[in-house]
Amino acid sequence: MRPGLRRAAALLMLLAAAAAGCSKNGDKGVPPPRVEKNAVIFDAASPQLATLQTAPVEPRGEALVRFSGRLVWNEDRTVRVFAPFAGRVMSISERAGDRVKPGQVLAKLAAPELGMAQSEARKADQDYLLSQKNLARVEELHGAGVAATKDLQAAQADFARTRAERERTQARLKLYGTDGTVDQQYSLRSEIAGVVVERNLNPGQETRPDANPDRPLFVISDPQRLWFLLDVAERDVGELRGGVEVKLSTSSLGEERVPGHILSVADVVDPQTRTVKVRGAVDGADPRLKAEMFVTAELKVPAAKGLIVPARAVYLRGEQYYVFVEDGPGRYVRRAVQVGPGTDGYQVVLAGLEAAHKVVVDGNLLLEKILASKD
Repeated sequence: MRPGLRRAAALLMLLAAAAAGCSKNGDKGVPPPRVEKNAVIFDAASPQLATLQTAPVEPRGEALVRFSGRLVWNEDRTVRVFAPFAGRVMSISERAGDRVKPGQVLAKLAAPELGMAQSEARKADQDYLLSQKNLARVEELHGAGVAATKDLQAAQADFARTRAERERTQARLKLYGTDGTVDQQYSLRSEIAGVVVERNLNPGQETRPDANPDRPLFVISDPQRLWFLLDVAERDVGELRGGVEVKLSTSSLGEERVPGHILSVADVVDPQTRTVKVRGAVDGADPRLKAEMFVTAELKVPAAKGLIVPARAVYLRGEQYYVFVEDGPGRYVRRAVQVGPGTDGYQVVLAGLEAAHKVVVDGNLLLEKILASKD
C-alpha cells in the first residue's frame, strides 16, 4: 500500500474511534428517567425537562355569568282597554306613541246598549222620586188615621224597591264612567299615565266584545318601568332567586350597564328549550331602553368549591381523570382528580389537588407513556 493511502486510512480509523468514544461518554452522562410508583424522575441534565411546561393551580374566583333575554312591558304598569258594549267608533283622540294621563279619553263609541243602561237609570231615578213622594203622602194620611197600615207598608216596600233599583242603575253607569245623560256615547279612557303602545281600531269601525276577546282596542304602558325576561339553563337556575341584583346591557347602551333585580323564577322547565323563564325589573328609567329589545343580564357568582387548572393539564385514562404534579426538581407525580365544569380553556378540579401545586400542561402524555412502559 502506498504511503498516502496508509495515512488516509489511519485518519479515518481515528475519527471513527473518537465518534464512538463521544457517543459512549454521552450515554453515560445522561441516565434515562426512572419510575417510582406513580412518579417519574428525571436527571437534572436531562434534555427532556425542556419539553415539560407547568402552570400553577389557582383557586376559583368570582365568576361572571351571562343570560340572554329581552325587555317587555311591565304588566303591573300596563292597561289593556276593551269596550264592554258593541258599537261604532265615532272618534279617536289618541294614536300609538301618544302620551296620556289617567282618565284621558282615547276614543268614543256610539253604543246602543249604553243608551239602554242610561235610559234604565233615568227611569229608576224617576220611580224613586215618585215612590218617595207617595211614601210621604201615605205616612201623613196614616198619621191622621185615614190610611190603613197595609197601605203604609206597601208604600214603604215600593220605596225600598225603587231605591235599590236606582242605586243599581247608577252603580252600573259609574262602572262605565258615564252619568245619567242619555247620549249613547261611551268613552274609552286610560286608567294610568303612560304611552299608547298599541291601537286596534279605526274611525267608523264596528266593535264587538266577543269578536276578538284577546285583542284590546288600546294598550297603555309606562315605558319608564320595564321588565326583562331571561331564558336560564337548568344548571344555572340555582344562582337566581327573588331580589338578586343583575347588570343589564343592550346594543343601544354600548358599554354601559343598567341595574336590575330578579322578581320571580318560573316553577317549570320549558320542555322544548330546557330553559327556565326568569322575570325581573329594570331599576330606574332610561329612554334608550325599549320593549322587545334583546338584553344580556350579567350576574356575579361568588367563588365556589374547587380549583382551576388549564384544561390541557387534565387527561382521561379509562374512566379516570389524571394530572401530573411537579413534586420537586425533575420529579413529577401522577394524581387522580375529580373534575367539575370546564369553560374558556380552564377546568375545575373538585378533588385531588391543592392550591400550592403546579401541574404539567405540556408533556403530560410523555410522562404517562414513561409510566406505562414500566408497568
